[in-house]
Amino acid sequence: MIILKIEGMSCTHCKKRVEEAIRSVKGVTDVKVDLNSGIAEISGFASPNDLISAVIKAGYNAQIIEEKI
Repeated sequence: MIILKIEGMSCTHCKKRVEEAIRSVKGVTDVKVDLNSGIAEISGFASPNDLISAVIKAGYNAQIIEEKI
């Protein structure tokens, strides 16, 4: 599981856009984004750099908080 801190989300539309961006990354099996905390929990075997790139491409900032194998 990879946990990302997402910055720039302000509404449910933002949350949905981030979820869709993360789901589009190869290797993602599930994603849960919490709008209030700005935390995204990603399951699967996706590259952390690919996840961050997808979030940035969607218009938000992201950083890895934790990576569990």
